[in-house]
Amino acid sequence: MSAPCAERPQVVVHAQQSLHYTAFECRWVPRSARLLCLGSAPRGSGVLQLYELRAGRLALLSEVEKAKPIKCGTFGAASLQRRHVATGDFAGTLGIWDLEAPEIPVYSVRGHKEIINSIDGVGGLGVGEGAPEIVTGSRDGTVKVWDPRQKETPVANMEPVQGESKRDCWTVAFGNAYNQEERVVCAGYDNGDIKLFDLKTMSLRWETNIKNGVCSMEFDRKDINMNKLVATSLEGKFHVFDMRTQHPTKGFASVSEKAHKSTIWQVRHLPQNRDIFMTSGGAGSLHLWKYEYPAQRSKKDLEGAEMGVAGSVSLLQNVTLSTQPISSLDWSPDKKGLCVCSAFDQTVRVLIVTKLNKV
Repeated sequence: MSAPCAERPQVVVHAQQSLHYTAFECRWVPRSARLLCLGSAPRGSGVLQLYELRAGRLALLSEVEKAKPIKCGTFGAASLQRRHVATGDFAGTLGIWDLEAPEIPVYSVRGHKEIINSIDGVGGLGVGEGAPEIVTGSRDGTVKVWDPRQKETPVANMEPVQGESKRDCWTVAFGNAYNQEERVVCAGYDNGDIKLFDLKTMSLRWETNIKNGVCSMEFDRKDINMNKLVATSLEGKFHVFDMRTQHPTKGFASVSEKAHKSTIWQVRHLPQNRDIFMTSGGAGSLHLWKYEYPAQRSKKDLEGAEMGVAGSVSLLQNVTLSTQPISSLDWSPDKKGLCVCSAFDQTVRVLIVTKLNKV
């Protein structure tokens, strides 16, 4: 049952800024009123722009041009003191940048033979346990994990085995980083494959296929025992997997929802409430969802093995902001309900989502 209109969260555009380039990623700079836009200029170079939110408008602080378009970025492996951003570009290069002096990277490695589609970081920002690490997923079919303290070579490399066809990896996400040893990487591919790699045992822990290209994936929290994973797809569907109980043959229980009429480009969980998440769609819309747990999260099958029980998903609100796909979305880690999104209409928008403490 959806909430009455007066109590439902509202999505309000607080500030917007038109861009002279195509933004592929926008990110809040942690512990600040600043945000970063990354993308591709019309002449084929990369753009890194830093904005600050000031009294309802976005003020441009700096802009740097790079040799190649930038596809993705994360602050996840950075310390709160430095707040360096890690980026992946169209040439397959992983770069780490100091936003105070973004002209020359503090770290750079040609990590992949083709474009880096997706990047995630963990172990930084004072969140979670373990070493700072960055994961990159590429069109070349490989998923690599990097420790920025080690130059040149990845600490883990997940690639197709001999004779297996390489699939375009569209999305990667860290999870299960609740102590010094445990850590997983989940990767989604263009053919609908989802693979869960256990970095502690360096093994493939689980795989499934959702029948459509996997556009975006995120654990509800990276720094706890695996709890939930949302995967979004080309055909407007998303899947919520309950990651607490893994059945020996059936894997993880899941619930799926047809959310948008077109591709769901991204999913992002509200940092202050892991059961609320937002999806962004190819038709320029945002949908806000809440996950409800079942009465019991697991049960025994006929053989006595534990299997998970999926919950349900309810729509809290939806809004259409653009005629073009909303390609990127990021919640502020510091201010509840504040988020930023970029769309292919070459506009970045800062949004405020109200009444999130009432749902």
